[in-house]
Amino acid sequence: MPQSVDRALDVLDVLAEADGPVPAKVLARRLGCGLSTAYELLGALTARGHLARTPAGYVLGYRVPALHHAFQRQMRIGGEVQELLLELRRAVGTDAYLSGYRDGTVAVLAATGSGPAATGGFAPGRDEAAHATAHGKVLLAALPRAARHRYLAAAGLPAITPRTITSPERLEAQLRRVRREGMAMEIEECAAGVACLAVPVPAAGTPATAVSVALPAAELARRRGEVLAALRQVAATAGKLTADGLQGAARSAVTRGMTSTTGG
Repeated sequence: MPQSVDRALDVLDVLAEADGPVPAKVLARRLGCGLSTAYELLGALTARGHLARTPAGYVLGYRVPALHHAFQRQMRIGGEVQELLLELRRAVGTDAYLSGYRDGTVAVLAATGSGPAATGGFAPGRDEAAHATAHGKVLLAALPRAARHRYLAAAGLPAITPRTITSPERLEAQLRRVRREGMAMEIEECAAGVACLAVPVPAAGTPATAVSVALPAAELARRRGEVLAALRQVAATAGKLTADGLQGAARSAVTRGMTSTTGG
């Protein structure tokens, strides 16, 4: 990838992760480039509407939500799928997620929240810690052994928290259990104080897809049955959607446009 394109994408990533406007000098330091180069990138992105300039620095521009809406429209996850996730959120009282595996990437495809939730949730985008998330475990368990090993060899098993499974043998044993039970659960593997439950979407002939929720770990024992029942009901309904819609969703979000790696 040309360096200018790579740096322009880095600018978008930095601003997406920021809590507020970012000055040009800070961006230049983050990018490891000169201030003149940073201004050149910022000027081009601002002119196209991908950034906006404020007195305090730069923020994402009006084109970003427009691109997100186009993404949802093209991948057919803005209607039926989004309504199913909202139904799940109403049932369990916490944000819900649809995730998928495609071409070597695990990604959150849709979410009921616009960003990371208080329970350690996700925003749509690439998941870099699939070995530590419930939806990631469901998706990895569904892969053929060779594809799973390739993914884990590339991604590794970094410790996100002290409870993250970092042993390939232990992870394989857990994934066998996921396949056997048709669900995955993780407790504080991805974020302290957070537990996640996920189930596969039973859609034959489509890429692996999962629905999940994140909730406070202290509530898991009391609410596990209730939450799991709601997840299975929504997954069963999602499995009846057209294969075209789920395949479109699973082909998306393979670039970082949007994610956090806690919970789910």
